[in-house]
Amino acid sequence: MNKALILFSSTLIGIFLIDQSIKALFLEGFRWYGDFFSLILTFNKGVAFSMLAFLEGDLKYIQLALMVGIFVYLLRHKESFQKYSLPAGIIIGAGLSNVYDRFIHGGVVDYFFWHYGFEFAVFNFADVMIDCGVVMILYLSWKKEKIG
Repeated sequence: MNKALILFSSTLIGIFLIDQSIKALFLEGFRWYGDFFSLILTFNKGVAFSMLAFLEGDLKYIQLALMVGIFVYLLRHKESFQKYSLPAGIIIGAGLSNVYDRFIHGGVVDYFFWHYGFEFAVFNFADVMIDCGVVMILYLSWKKEKIG
């Protein structure tokens, strides 16, 4: 359990710090405009594709409660915590970084805007890390089912 807790904690802190460092560049004025994608600054008041933006200030508390719930669940299920400590640290670290933005900036700091061929959503490093963490959990779950 100690190794899993160290892995979880260090991953959470690392993802949070990396994401906040990148966002600081954009908050200080960095921008880049390209033919395929641009690096801009926008504040997302909702979740993916601005869904649930109508929840306004309540959204950050709902997201915080979900992350606490995930953490409590993992602590109560030690086998799951050991197996999923890395992806859980990634997801919760990235999620906390986005929630931190909501408390400090009133919305999530987003900056990567794909606009070649179609205009896609604007997202950030934390969003990508959440996706990676989910894929890791799915893979680890599939791997167990396939072997066991």
